Amino acid sequence: MKFLFQTNRPNGYNDDEEGQEENGKLTESSQQVASSQQDEWLEEDGQLSVDVYQDENNIIIKSPIAGVKPDDIDISINNDMITIRGSRHQEQTVDKDNFFYQECYWGNFSRSIILPVEVKTEEISAELENGVLIITLPKATKSKAINIKVQAK
Repeated sequence: MKFLFQTNRPNGYNDDEEGQEENGKLTESSQQVASSQQDEWLEEDGQLSVDVYQDENNIIIKSPIAGVKPDDIDISINNDMITIRGSRHQEQTVDKDNFFYQECYWGNFSRSIILPVEVKTEEISAELENGVLIITLPKATKSKAINIKVQAK
């Protein structure tokens, strides 16, 4: 999920410029700068919220992705990282002036997660159940930890 927090001043902002703020409200030019920056930020991929946990034999990743079809989800593993990518399409277009609230993210999303243990990549499964993506990653066989005694010569 994208949050539009910014600690830096917008490009071209000058504390000495007149008209940046009038009676606590942004002027039209300042609103246009903020609006264009918001549009830029929204063009980036959204980020998925995930729960990652383990049971005795598996790492499980759960992510709520309502409104996404299984064909619109791509899951890949590269070394010790799993990446979930997809797209949520808005079926209906609504003029921005008609929104009271617009909090849902529409468009591309992705999330990469570093796996805490080795997994059996050939046995990974993924399913979409009631708008929740569930990825099950079977843990690789645990290797025994052994101590090696160093001998002096």
